[in-house]
Amino acid sequence: MTRMDHTQGTANVLEDLGFGDAKELAAKAALALKLNELIDQRGLSQTEAAAITGMTRPGMSRVRRYRLRNISLERLMQALVALDQQVRIVVRPARRAHAPGILVAA
Repeated sequence: MTRMDHTQGTANVLEDLGFGDAKELAAKAALALKLNELIDQRGLSQTEAAAITGMTRPGMSRVRRYRLRNISLERLMQALVALDQQVRIVVRPARRAHAPGILVAA
């Protein structure tokens, strides 16, 4: 039996897969996850959710399927606000234990 070498992954699977915009995609995914949870909790159809958030129905469909490349962070935040959520952006110096980047806690 031979021993297989492996590379230690990071906390961001998108980065591990080689996505150049992995941090932004991870932030978008966190916002979309919360948005989708709210839509499910309220029992909204895509059409209803699109009307409430001001998105198009095809745009809402992309969010529901986590196809987020052409949807901005700002648009996702606006949709959350339209669903009565408070979105906070906190800017502070990066510490050694925390690398610079974008962190979304939803």
